[in-house]
Amino acid sequence: MSTNVAVHDAERDRIRRTHLKPAGERPASTARGLHHTALVSSDVERTVRFYQDVLGFPLTELIENRDYPGSSHFFFDIGNGNLLAFFDFPGLDLGPYAEVLGGLHHVAISVEQDRWDALVARLTEAGVEHEVHSGVSVYFRDPDGARIELIADPLGEMYGEQVL
Repeated sequence: MSTNVAVHDAERDRIRRTHLKPAGERPASTARGLHHTALVSSDVERTVRFYQDVLGFPLTELIENRDYPGSSHFFFDIGNGNLLAFFDFPGLDLGPYAEVLGGLHHVAISVEQDRWDALVARLTEAGVEHEVHSGVSVYFRDPDGARIELIADPLGEMYGEQVL
């Protein structure tokens, strides 16, 4: 094992020992859930076609962004009372998607295994480049480059491990 890997493993172990409490000892969260995650869209209709028509996430609302006149704020139902939202910012000439510290790495959305299989086929049919991992995760980029993961594991579980 390289020294760097050992150092990182030791640091994760230290953080676990310091901060991770057993499930029965954890206080209840002060939050009641994720209301929505908001991404940026360069083309509202193209985004709607991708998320609703390819992925099957129904568009639930399209309103003006209260913080930027002329901008849209729109929402997709991703199940379990959760929303995936978008803004467009016409006239701001935003650059392409980039992974930066404090930015988005990916959004992971849980789907039933049979739907996961069908969605992987739909990605293929739509010509969307994607990569399958472990038979339960598929990664791809949306039309603006945001990385999306569809995962067949149930909520609170990841690759057979309970994470909640």
